[in-house]
Amino acid sequence: METPIARPEAPVLTFLGGTGTVTGSRFLLDTPDARVLVDCGLFQGLKELRLRNWAPFPVDPSTIDAVVLTHAHVDHCGYLPALAVAGFEGPVHCTPATAALVGIVLPDSGHLQEEEARWANRRGYSKHVPALPLYTEDDARALLAQVRTTPFDTPTGVAPGVEVTLQPAGHILGSAIATLEVTWGGQGEHVRRFTFSGDLGRPHHPLLSPPATLARARPDVVVVESTYGDRRHDDAGAVAALADAITRTAHRGGTVVIPAFAVDRTEVLLHHLRRLRASGAIPPVPISVDSPMALRSLAVYRDAADRGDPDVRTGLSELADGGGDPFDPGDLREVHDVEGSKALDTARGPQIIISASGMASGGRVLHHLARYLPDHRSTIVLVGFQAQGTRGRALAEGARQVKLLGRYVAVRAEVVDLPAFSVHADADELVDWLATAPAEPEAVYVVHGEPAASVALAETVTDRLGWVCVVPRDGERVAHG
Repeated sequence: METPIARPEAPVLTFLGGTGTVTGSRFLLDTPDARVLVDCGLFQGLKELRLRNWAPFPVDPSTIDAVVLTHAHVDHCGYLPALAVAGFEGPVHCTPATAALVGIVLPDSGHLQEEEARWANRRGYSKHVPALPLYTEDDARALLAQVRTTPFDTPTGVAPGVEVTLQPAGHILGSAIATLEVTWGGQGEHVRRFTFSGDLGRPHHPLLSPPATLARARPDVVVVESTYGDRRHDDAGAVAALADAITRTAHRGGTVVIPAFAVDRTEVLLHHLRRLRASGAIPPVPISVDSPMALRSLAVYRDAADRGDPDVRTGLSELADGGGDPFDPGDLREVHDVEGSKALDTARGPQIIISASGMASGGRVLHHLARYLPDHRSTIVLVGFQAQGTRGRALAEGARQVKLLGRYVAVRAEVVDLPAFSVHADADELVDWLATAPAEPEAVYVVHGEPAASVALAETVTDRLGWVCVVPRDGERVAHG
């Protein structure tokens, strides 16, 4: 016999992840009539965070009525197959573009976990015998049957008394700001709107339309990310530094390895490289994208640009110098197979390799790093946020050696850290976005950031806007109603 769920008298928001860290975003909204989870991400980085992926979910997954996804990055969607294996049977609501990308990202995540478990068992470096994946590719494909799509700006009922409206977030293709309107009581006499920024993009993303303002959402509560809550981006400086790093490395006869997120970061890089090549700012060295997931995602971006998807900047192809494919810098090599990937590590002469994952936490890029990190002629370019506990963070902080594939590798290559390439809003852009709310919310909760960044953003919001702005504790519950 099923145990009935104790429903609250008014909506209660619980922070199950994404607090004190930039990974594992999971926010549970319990209402008098339903239970909805906003985002369902994997924890990455520090071991104590990664271990949380293996812990039982804090509530019985079978009691969750629906999941709302803001976008397709694994730190926001990557735990979904495990949630389903544990008993979640409800729908997963997201935009059509997010659904297309999730259909690529989640099976790839399961495949990579199986591959890493096999490699660990073969090399014997795991403490677990045998090493097992958190979930498999088949588990991920089974979860995809639960995905439901809703276009931007289309209010959609997702559970009793809960309606969601998704608006463009400008972070990656399909990324959304999610507003959940909760009604309860006789004749829906009580209403509260909870707006989740997801990962908020930038007003001048090179490929995507800017984030929607909060004017239509009219939120009572805002949950906002803070990845760069204590920093300002230097866009022009980052592109120039990328060009300089490539030119220096080419003159040395070395290889540029760029660990890049498969979704959006690869496309942004290709767009910039196209412009740099066209202007003569970098030499015409071969450019390879070595990531099956990135190449499948690239096809989704190309299709969206061709269709004039409203999430894509108007005239994107025309923005690329000379028109045409905005993602082809010329001499682009798309590497799908393992043999082609291995060939990149024996190639002679300068080249650029773009490969996942973006924080060097897994994927084919590990093999390229193992090959080129000890090479003093080569350069590793980091083009986004590097979370604590990741190899990318260790490299950014000047590590002299890193552990790869069960062994330590010397770091003799040049390392160039370019966090401004991130498509997360910076501190000023986050506050400016919050200020578009038509009225002061009851509260703003600052999440999805390392502690210093979250605290800095909360203080800035309080100082500049005078609002109640809180960095919640992990597991904290707050009531609104």
